[in-house]
Amino acid sequence: MQMKHIRKWARILHRDLGFFFFASSLIFGVSGIALNHLNDWDPNYVVKSNFYETNYNFAQRDSTSIYINLFLTEINEIDNYKTHAFLAGNRLKIYLSGGSSVLIDLLTNNADVELLKKRGFFYDINYLHYNPHVWWMWFSDFFAASLIFFALSSLVMVRGRKGFWGRGAIYVALGVLIPKIILHFF
Repeated sequence: MQMKHIRKWARILHRDLGFFFFASSLIFGVSGIALNHLNDWDPNYVVKSNFYETNYNFAQRDSTSIYINLFLTEINEIDNYKTHAFLAGNRLKIYLSGGSSVLIDLLTNNADVELLKKRGFFYDINYLHYNPHVWWMWFSDFFAASLIFFALSSLVMVRGRKGFWGRGAIYVALGVLIPKIILHFF
């Protein structure tokens, strides 16, 4: 096959796959940035913490369930109750649905309430980034293979000094060099 035919088909497939994977590129790109910054924020959940001083004697084991129900009713979380457990260090943990929880100091009866709320958009795209189903894994593999094709086809799509044998070689060299430097020094 002549090089001009290879260039032609590289451009056609590059363009058509690019359109097809438009949404996937955004999903993996945005979620990749979000997941890169896990030390800075939680891209999946908004965490809201509240402190409450209570008058309930949660340490009184025969009445603990009653006091838990009263307290959760006061903070409008009674419908989210799952279970509770006594922990070491005179603490009581109340588990709520969705990963939320209440931690109570049994000596002071003070409560730290941590409520988690899903970040709709980010939660969903991060979920997809983790390949939740077999069918999505295969779709993601096809997307990954297309990224390899995008990289290789970009080498032959443009001719001359703006192509691979011109300034393209400089960009390719930099693109190879930067990961090597990161791997070597960090």
